[in-house]
Amino acid sequence: MTQILAATEKDGKEPPLQKKSKVEDLMKKWGIPLAAVVGLLLFFMPTPAGLTIEAQKAIAIFTASLILWITTPIPIYLTSIMAILLLPLTGAVKDQEIAFGTLGFDVIWLMVAAFILTSAMMKSNLGRRFALWMVTSFGQTPKRTLLVLIIINFVLAFFVPSTTARATLMVPICLILLEVYKAMPGKSNLGKVMMLQGVQADAIATSGVMTATSGNIIAVGFINEQAGGHIGYMDWLLASMPTAIITMVLTFFIGLKLFSFKGESNFQDAMGMLKDELKKLGSFSLNEKKALVIFVCTVILWATGDYQKDWFGFAISTEQTAVLAALFCLLPRIGVLTWKEANIKWELMIFAAGAYAVGNALDKSKGAEWIIKNVVSFLGLEHMNHVLVYVVVVFLSMYSHLIFTSKTVRVTILIPAFIALAKSLGMDPVPLALAAAMTMTYTITLPPHSKVNTIYFGTGYFSVLDQVKYAIVTCFIGASVISLSIFTWFKILGL
Repeated sequence: MTQILAATEKDGKEPPLQKKSKVEDLMKKWGIPLAAVVGLLLFFMPTPAGLTIEAQKAIAIFTASLILWITTPIPIYLTSIMAILLLPLTGAVKDQEIAFGTLGFDVIWLMVAAFILTSAMMKSNLGRRFALWMVTSFGQTPKRTLLVLIIINFVLAFFVPSTTARATLMVPICLILLEVYKAMPGKSNLGKVMMLQGVQADAIATSGVMTATSGNIIAVGFINEQAGGHIGYMDWLLASMPTAIITMVLTFFIGLKLFSFKGESNFQDAMGMLKDELKKLGSFSLNEKKALVIFVCTVILWATGDYQKDWFGFAISTEQTAVLAALFCLLPRIGVLTWKEANIKWELMIFAAGAYAVGNALDKSKGAEWIIKNVVSFLGLEHMNHVLVYVVVVFLSMYSHLIFTSKTVRVTILIPAFIALAKSLGMDPVPLALAAAMTMTYTITLPPHSKVNTIYFGTGYFSVLDQVKYAIVTCFIGASVISLSIFTWFKILGL
């Protein structure tokens, strides 16, 4: 980021500041009172039937925190600190480890490693070289650059079976590209749309490939065992990939409308400048070669994660691989940077710790499960027309990530529930469960909803509100496309 600032100061220009809208001003002004009122009402209201007092308190703290994270009247890490303190103080959790232990979660270590890898890529100039080559070869304009990044995400989904690993690979590339375009964090719409589309391309591409995340594989296991299906790799690919591509194409253009960057900078002469910058890098330096070896080995370990157990008798997890790569980046003589040169955003670590703390409290207390059961009952799914049931289930499954922050938890709770629902209504459970499973990767609305979100959010290019605005539209489009495919594409495939 210091390189971006230096480049800006050198040119004497900055991207135009974006004025806050009246809605954002009102949200900041009333965020604290709204959070306090809603939180207290939920906390002190009579405990509903089937809900424990601990779950009620967890829901109150979660809701109040959610309001503060969206309206941002105070820094998001302060909200997390308050939530971590309130959970044990109010009795929402009996075990303090649930609240205070989250800073030791594997995702926090993964984020630390991601920042170290990003710093190594920046210092060695390897990321800059790759980004300049990629843009000059395929992305002659910012829009084409955005499209190239999305295509890369979709290609990686076939070879790297980890959403987080792919994000850790893509974020450094995006940062270098934005440095070239002099896009300032928090000010640049190009930066916003690039990072947000990175979040969404990662999630949507994952929905198209069965092996792109363990959640998809678990869902297929439920469908084949409990619903009597015979869904395999190609069945999933043919059913889901077309919906993923259509959704991504539609949301790509919507993102360009939501975060227009037309007047932000002059890109007309950028290509010549970018080619000159690539020439200035000359031949590969020793640090670039070191960084390249570290990154190639990291990608190989990530890509072969599902096969290492059979090959070697043990497996190195995504988190272990990332920390190992960070270690090599920092080792004297072997690595490419020192600890002081690693740009680690500790305020983001605190924010993530608080987000996972309230999410865990909601899960452990069964508060999330209670909410889902009551939503299903309230909607009266058991009395609806079968066509409407399909649509409601898809939308309910799509937006369930607002409550459950884990794809695996959502899959294990919802897919068996939807299979049982279909059987009770005399419906074929396979297409219903498959359609619901295709939505499980759309964890894109808030930073704590997935590790990928927190990694991209840590760049500082978009706010919580930016992510919410774009994600609500994307999730609606995704659910609509999947719903339509049930009655059209699924029938063609014989599902």
